[in-house]
Amino acid sequence: MTITADPRTFDAPVSRGSFDRSAETSAPIHPVLADRWSPRSFDAAAPIDETALTAALEAARWSPSAANSQPARFIVARRGTEAFDKVAATLMGFNSVWATSAAVLVVGVVATTGADGKPLRWAEYDLGQAMAHLSVQAHHDGLHVHQMGGFDVAAIAQAFDLDDTLTPVTVAAIGTLASPDALPDEILRTRESAPRTRLPLAELLLANE
Repeated sequence: MTITADPRTFDAPVSRGSFDRSAETSAPIHPVLADRWSPRSFDAAAPIDETALTAALEAARWSPSAANSQPARFIVARRGTEAFDKVAATLMGFNSVWATSAAVLVVGVVATTGADGKPLRWAEYDLGQAMAHLSVQAHHDGLHVHQMGGFDVAAIAQAFDLDDTLTPVTVAAIGTLASPDALPDEILRTRESAPRTRLPLAELLLANE
């Protein structure tokens, strides 16, 4: 089956950012999905919208999981708290430069074993689904989310006394979008404004009969 370009026909982006980051898709998709992106520039003065944050976490709670095992756990750390400082201290590289401007840092943690002590085979996959639901709901409600893998896993586990059945997998910065000019580094500012790209859909389909 041949994939042909077909510009999306939905209305204006749901995101209220300062510039249009809407994806150019090969078929129309929901505006919340097309307009969701991962910024690095957050308003360091804006408090978190608690209603929107709760909705995002609730969306994560209701994401699907294998046999309804629900292995996703979260550390929610608001800017200005000791928990936020603990999470921020584990961030690596450029992440430590920009992510501390976010209103909240959420650590996605996976429970690797069930109540019966048996390994949860699909736990990380299920956490990924939970984080996806969280990010889409947050974007719908006017927040932005940027997930990171660049952090010290062992340091997070130690800082929050996690036992060996709980593994930190990702850290998500959540907050209100700011101008790229607010970023302190030119490389980051360039990345913030660069075109969004994805591989063509046809390259992702191993079979499409």
